[in-house]
Amino acid sequence: LTPPDAARSRLMRQVRREHTAPERAVRAFLHSQGLRFRLHPADLPGRPDLVLPARHTAVFVHGCFWHGHDCRHGAVAARRNADFWNAKIAANRARDARKAAALEALGWQVEVVWECQVRDARLLGRLARRLLAR
Repeated sequence: LTPPDAARSRLMRQVRREHTAPERAVRAFLHSQGLRFRLHPADLPGRPDLVLPARHTAVFVHGCFWHGHDCRHGAVAARRNADFWNAKIAANRARDARKAAALEALGWQVEVVWECQVRDARLLGRLARRLLAR
């Protein structure tokens, strides 16, 4: 597999890992529902985006393209260097599964919020209700 060209690499370096717009939207919504959380704790496997210690729950906010979601955003195929990007997304999915399994082995419950779900207040409301019920 060959890495992407220099221009694409420069563009991809600008993509944030933490404090993304979808993550900030989830944080704002959960905070408005009275839920309190920690951000990116280094002491947990996979450094979840949000951790609700009182509810022993870790929340990951995944970008649809980067983590291979089965929505229209995640189904976008790379036009250039498809082999590289397909392998990268597959590796991301495998890593996500390992992180979730490691957290569950420690007794944590894992929730995944997809970027496309952030736009739907009903889906965020369901997440908040699940978290409040714990």
